[in-house]
Amino acid sequence: MWGATRKVPSFCFVLEVIEPGLLVVKHRRMDGFGKFANVVVLKGEQVKVVDERGASLPDCPALLKALLPFTSPGSWDHKFNLLVQLAASMRAHGHGGSLLVVPAGSDAWRQSIVHPILYAVTPSFSALAELMRQEINETNENLLVAAVGRAVDTVAGLTAVDGATVMTDQYEVRAFGATIRRPGGSAPVEQIVTTEPIAGDKPVKVHPVQTGGTRHLSAAQFVHDQRDAIALVASQDGRFTVFAWSPCEEMVHAHRVDTLLL
Repeated sequence: MWGATRKVPSFCFVLEVIEPGLLVVKHRRMDGFGKFANVVVLKGEQVKVVDERGASLPDCPALLKALLPFTSPGSWDHKFNLLVQLAASMRAHGHGGSLLVVPAGSDAWRQSIVHPILYAVTPSFSALAELMRQEINETNENLLVAAVGRAVDTVAGLTAVDGATVMTDQYEVRAFGATIRRPGGSAPVEQIVTTEPIAGDKPVKVHPVQTGGTRHLSAAQFVHDQRDAIALVASQDGRFTVFAWSPCEEMVHAHRVDTLLL
């Protein structure tokens, strides 16, 4: 060891040992805010080159917009990066969980939830929303980073409770411990498309159960019925999947992003 530093320069090479046999090459982002960018994941004899730009995703504007925080390096500023930070925190607590992100101006998501909701949040928990309205500068950067981190961990911690956490796209938490249901008249999900942000990955159509367990199946059904929402699902084994509706493919798209979160 040559020494230590309290601040890693932008684009500085970092090699992190996650666990025995699992190494990640990453770098600090240019603005320095949020999670480091992963470049290569080395697991045993496997070498996975990370493709943040989502080349394996279809050329579908609506889907790409929904997955923007996880597919566009240029958009990983502190506001867009918030969903990535939530995903990383959900994965880190190791209990598994689901976060449903719904439009702020609509209550249509309630049709896909069993009532009464176990833990309805009234008024909405808005700490994240208030922090996102603040502008970052040299004088408040450290304080804002710490405050965002605490708020992110609080929301991510709610997902460890049985059931799903519901948050608006303006970062206001509406409920947690919610049970997803299929509305009357809605068809069950039989097939979804899966991708992973790895160079050379190809889309594959599978039954939603093949992406995980009951939590994944429920998330796929929710997005199938609430097509302007997305669902973030963490498995206890570390897998992390983002579900979004793809109008071009006319089915739910599951994008597995755990390689971005290590």
